[in-house]
Amino acid sequence: MSSRLLPGLARGEDAVVRCAWGAADPLYRAYHDLEWGRPVDDDTRLFEKLCLEGFQAGLAWITILRKREAFRRAFRGFEIDRVVRMGARDVSRLLGDPGIVRHRGKIEAALANARAAARIRDEFGTLAAFVWRFEPAADGPERPRRMTRAALVRLTETPTSREFSKDLRARGFRFVGPTTMYAFMQAMGLVNDHLEGCGARPEAQSARARFRRPGG
Repeated sequence: MSSRLLPGLARGEDAVVRCAWGAADPLYRAYHDLEWGRPVDDDTRLFEKLCLEGFQAGLAWITILRKREAFRRAFRGFEIDRVVRMGARDVSRLLGDPGIVRHRGKIEAALANARAAARIRDEFGTLAAFVWRFEPAADGPERPRRMTRAALVRLTETPTSREFSKDLRARGFRFVGPTTMYAFMQAMGLVNDHLEGCGARPEAQSARARFRRPGG
């Protein structure tokens, strides 16, 4: 029997087959295996990811992942109400924090996003109820029949991620372009983009099958 792996997969030091991006760095392995693609309905985690995707713009995700605990300390655990209360003095403080990405526009965007998230929560009950409105149909035209590397390469953005981005921007969010929002959808489990043959794919699929959609 051939041990040859399909394109886009890699076998880690622990002999587990993963999406290649999640196979090398230990931090990436844990993120890939335990978080990425698992459905999330916790408002704090969803808000955190919205903000961190913005901070990632122009950078590798591993850079943000390595700084994630520092970001959590800096942004009060990404609890929406606590971030809403942050202001200009906090922006100045964060610009001097070496543990995070010190970019004024991105820091100010996180604060603006908190205010926008609070308005969404007032309207929909939870941020999660709003977010999960943008889960694409599993058998719809956006979703490939098989999640191969070739299929994944074409999924930098989708009609749904463009709609998601447009809605968020209309509500006052920043750094939420269509590509950013598709990456958010992948990470938060709105889609399962683990490749066929990846050990985490069936686990993510089972988690999605058990998941109770908020607002449904």
